Amino acid sequence: MKQVITSEKHPIKLWLDDIEEGTLAQAKNLANLPFIFKHVAVMPDAHLGYGMPIGGVMASEEMVIPNAVGVDIGCGMCAVKTSLTSISTEKLKVMLGSIRKTIPLGFKHHKKKQHNSLMPKREAGRIEDLPIVSREYSNARTQLGTLGGGNHFIEIQKGNDGYIWLMIHSGSRNIGFQVAKYYNRMAVDLNHKWGSKIPDKWQLAFLPTYDASGINYLQEMEYCVAFAYANRKLMMERVKDAMIAVVQSVTFEPMINIAHNYAALETHFHKNVIVHRKGATSAHKGEIGIIPGSQGSSSYIVRGKGERESFQSCSHGAGRKMGRKQAQSQLDLEHEQKLLEDQGILHSIRSKRDLDEASGAYKNIDKVIDNQLDLVEVLVELRPLAVIKG
Repeated sequence: MKQVITSEKHPIKLWLDDIEEGTLAQAKNLANLPFIFKHVAVMPDAHLGYGMPIGGVMASEEMVIPNAVGVDIGCGMCAVKTSLTSISTEKLKVMLGSIRKTIPLGFKHHKKKQHNSLMPKREAGRIEDLPIVSREYSNARTQLGTLGGGNHFIEIQKGNDGYIWLMIHSGSRNIGFQVAKYYNRMAVDLNHKWGSKIPDKWQLAFLPTYDASGINYLQEMEYCVAFAYANRKLMMERVKDAMIAVVQSVTFEPMINIAHNYAALETHFHKNVIVHRKGATSAHKGEIGIIPGSQGSSSYIVRGKGERESFQSCSHGAGRKMGRKQAQSQLDLEHEQKLLEDQGILHSIRSKRDLDEASGAYKNIDKVIDNQLDLVEVLVELRPLAVIKG
């Protein structure tokens, strides 16, 4: 931990010492909520979000905040270690071409619905009991196994353990967005009805977890988390197929998967609370996690240390240091391309439009990792070989 701010109703504990003013203001809003538990934790990759900072962790008593989960519910990472110790540039290029044929990118969907058996099932209850999920279910079958846009990516990487790894970052696509939008609007309307004193401009409208509104949100949110996992799992199978097609004799270890946009009932400081992680990863003691960098820097496989002051959490990535439009207008295209090409990376920076995902738009991942060595232990460092962006 780098610093503690005690000026608000509850403390703010930060794992960075260079927090941007707007991000800090959002953390202070969280710290002044009437139902906050203990303190607010801010991870080293933190930057401005809607309502709650991305890279923020907050626990509450009997309340859930849709905007403290975000619109891409269940967004997260998966990674697979292969038996390969090397792969040629020529084979990587063939792999990338095959992946682009089988995995729709950006706003693209499959033309045909994916098989219903690939969709998540509910452990208790029926899909029909979830109003937004059931409304979006049919369309979601065309989005299953699709990457999406923004900072979502597919990478082939080389680890310092000597092996080739596969990594994917993606989320719940439109089904998660629709659930988030619906329940945040509901929360705003109900907060007005109840006379909530939390200012609208904070964008932190809440739902009680003992009320039908909060119960329904949590159930739909949990389905979206499961959908995001199923989405990553299907894409990983197709990336593995692309590798098998060019290498043949390759085996794969079990997939590591971890989400970084969700709320969950957990026990912290001997109390059951709703932990909101928005752009933050669970790091319970012994838990294996993934902290990606930019497409020009390392990513890391880590093991959680179970640090209770962070609500057993860590960062979800490097974190942005530039907004998307700022990066597109200020970064130099040729310079960013050369940084990647000098490292031999097959990258996705083709035009100025792509500069919002250039390495220069992100924080230094090595500093981000150094700032949280009390939260995680680094197991493997992974360098990018080839990158597909949404």
